[in-house]
Amino acid sequence: MPDRQDANANLFAALRAAFPADLDACAIEGADGEQLSYSWRDLDRGTAMLANLLASLELEPGSRIAVQTEKSVEALMLYLAVLRAGYVYLPLNNAYQSAELEYFIQDAAPAVFVCAGPHFGWVSKLAFQAGTRYVFTLNEDRTGTLLDRAAHHGDQHQIAARAEGDLAAILYTSGTTGRSKGAMLSHGNLLSNARMLKDYWDWKSGDVLIHALPIFHVHGLFVASHGALLNGSRMIWFSKFEPRAVIRRLSDATVFMGVPTLYTRMLAEPTLTDEAAGTMRLFISGSAPLLIETWRDWQQRTGHLILERYGMSETLMLTSNPCRRADGPRKGGTVGPALPGVQLRIQDDAGQPCATGEIGHIQVRGPNVFSGYWQMPEKTKEEFTADGWFKTGDVGQQDAEGYVSIVGRSKDLIISGGFNVYPAEIEGFLNELPGVAESAVIGVPHPDFGEAVVAVLVAKPGAKLQPTEMMAAMKGRIAGFKVPKLMLLAAELPRNSMGKVQKKLLREQHAKAFT
Repeated sequence: MPDRQDANANLFAALRAAFPADLDACAIEGADGEQLSYSWRDLDRGTAMLANLLASLELEPGSRIAVQTEKSVEALMLYLAVLRAGYVYLPLNNAYQSAELEYFIQDAAPAVFVCAGPHFGWVSKLAFQAGTRYVFTLNEDRTGTLLDRAAHHGDQHQIAARAEGDLAAILYTSGTTGRSKGAMLSHGNLLSNARMLKDYWDWKSGDVLIHALPIFHVHGLFVASHGALLNGSRMIWFSKFEPRAVIRRLSDATVFMGVPTLYTRMLAEPTLTDEAAGTMRLFISGSAPLLIETWRDWQQRTGHLILERYGMSETLMLTSNPCRRADGPRKGGTVGPALPGVQLRIQDDAGQPCATGEIGHIQVRGPNVFSGYWQMPEKTKEEFTADGWFKTGDVGQQDAEGYVSIVGRSKDLIISGGFNVYPAEIEGFLNELPGVAESAVIGVPHPDFGEAVVAVLVAKPGAKLQPTEMMAAMKGRIAGFKVPKLMLLAAELPRNSMGKVQKKLLREQHAKAFT
């Protein structure tokens, strides 16, 4: 074990070293109506007690700690404690049900499972049957067997020594095609990305983050939490997003991170003004595409240009629009150039480099890129090129300044009558039509064309969309093979917890539209 703290590559060691000198200063405070406040000393002591509890269980090295709880500061402490104790953190979406959890438990074989108290009965049955040794509960209101047990342990803990390549977390992908895959992220992956974003996004002394994202996902758990912790910045903690409450607290903060849905919901509030956002330094959007209309509306209402970025569970953050003016402009509709230290290339189907503006497959490499999928060596091999680049599965293009625009997922590509159709391109045209709030374009089976282009549209409040007229308008703007053969109206688009449209569900719903 290294004698010096700086020789320890454990991510928690770097986060703990960034705590301010005044440990009694506020680290996390509750949002409106949530009477809670945690000092940096509380975080240090709480994570130590939880880490000591885990150490007392005498788990095997590399043991997985699976967690499915509601968002709370104690849940964040648990994540930090798992790092501190040197184990592997496995966050699970709290929307997952029994069949999904059964797969994750059997695949990852966690030694410990922490769940919400009301779910203990069925979760513990699944876990114990699969060989999990311990199941604890953790609730939003600071109750549960995990905290009860941790209370009997000391509040001092020597941070476990870990190397950069040691596994820190496993994040399961959404599983839109085939089995969900567990992306293995090391301490080095997480720390290198966090340090790079701290510099590129110009985190400053005195910055305050509004944390309104879930913490079972890259965006809320790693990007937002690591950013604030590594900068020693206070967080205003929302257990759930509420647009009016968030707008009220903007005047107490400088940084906000959200998915596009959060921005559209705040734009619907009349209290969102440039005055309300007067103290803010940076608004960041990710996890799903941001409509250019939303980007423009936000600028008009607040005077701020949203910084859009792009990342994945397997790679953390890959690209970002600039934060500092000296680094370049922010371009709406793009996710910016590759971040420092990240290599990005776009290749055609034959594996040749694409020209500027040409659409192709996005591939990346760098210290942030994961080592592979948990217990899936063959799948891992498939997802990397022979020369070591990770195939993101995203399709995009770069402009002359290196700014990347995401066109869609390669699996969402529609081949209609032998022609390639990229849904994001069509959605861009549809969203510009009068009365359209948003759209989703999918391909469904067609007896003549193989696949037909279908658009699902959501109207703006008070607008009445006329699909026949809209198709005629589209025919005058884009090639005929790209024009949707069918336009359907919906009250809303199905989304996952991070705001991504669930196109797999739409394809299943409309699979028989032409058959």
